[in-house]
Amino acid sequence: MSDGATTSGTPRLEILKTLGDNTRYAIYLEMARAPRPLATAEIAETLDLHPNTVRPHLERMRDLGLLDVTAAATGAVGRPQHRYAIADDAPSLGLEPPVFPLVTRILLEAAAAGGLDPAELSDAGREQGAAAAGGAPSLACADALERELAGLGFDPARVDDGDDVTIAFTHCPFRELAEAHPDLVCSMHRGMVEGFVDARGDGAVTRFHPLVDRTPCQVELRDTPTQRPPRTGADASTDTGVSLTS
Repeated sequence: MSDGATTSGTPRLEILKTLGDNTRYAIYLEMARAPRPLATAEIAETLDLHPNTVRPHLERMRDLGLLDVTAAATGAVGRPQHRYAIADDAPSLGLEPPVFPLVTRILLEAAAAGGLDPAELSDAGREQGAAAAGGAPSLACADALERELAGLGFDPARVDDGDDVTIAFTHCPFRELAEAHPDLVCSMHRGMVEGFVDARGDGAVTRFHPLVDRTPCQVELRDTPTQRPPRTGADASTDTGVSLTS
């Protein structure tokens, strides 16, 4: 099983070790809740710590790719003040604002009530997957997909058999929503995976097992060294052997 990696390439285990420090985790939590980038002095004041205590923790998290830093001019003489914010590709660790899951649940309920075709969510997922596919061109398809899934919080577990690869999703960040509406949510996830693989052109999804099929969900794919045309429409529905509806 892979140790997983964020989209910045940092092993998930290394991130968990870093945030296992109580002070560092408190700093990360404070920053995750903040509506804007924070200066070292602001974080220190909120947590009742000395800035010299906070500063090395910030630098450690920045080195791992968890934080972005910008230099803001204060208008005073001296060096610009550094402000820190959670990096866009840092794992949420469940710290995202509670309104996000709420809005997601409302939109999904509305989609289900309105009779949205799961194929439409699959297509939307494909667009998202294709957009994310250009981030790791130097990696083989299965390696790039594994890294992308790790960054999204799926904690992928991988088994290789020659050119054939099976990647299981040991933790599904969509689990609660998928159990309520597996036809919609799993179709979206399937679209994301297939869109990612198809956009790269160096691999092929041979089968996608959604929540209604097995636990944990998983994808089977094959690394292919040559370019191939992307699948569309009915071909995409039949190629994987998985119905878009439960």
